[in-house]
Amino acid sequence: MTTANKPHSISIRVFGFLRRYMDEQGLSYAFDKDIKPKGETAYDIAVELHIPPEEIEGVFLNGSVKNIYDSVFPGDRVAFIPYGTPGPYRVFLGMVRENVKRARREKSMANIEA
Repeated sequence: MTTANKPHSISIRVFGFLRRYMDEQGLSYAFDKDIKPKGETAYDIAVELHIPPEEIEGVFLNGSVKNIYDSVFPGDRVAFIPYGTPGPYRVFLGMVRENVKRARREKSMANIEA
């Protein structure tokens, strides 16, 4: 079933060694998942799928690299990419930029909790 037929679902793809977490749960590497109509963050989706966020370097949202804390809405396409992508591609695709933003956000969150 495609996401077009399920109004509150997203299409998820999991790549590289992150697939082991899908194997452990008996899930496919490509599947649709229902989410809240108001959306969820990619971080929350990864946690819900038992994929450790610290092992995710890149999140593709509708074909563009986004921050793991960005919102995902019904109808979106999401892909989780592990660390290990060759350097030039990380820069070209924007993973480096988003990881700098992610590090800043996580640092500020840690300062708030302290």
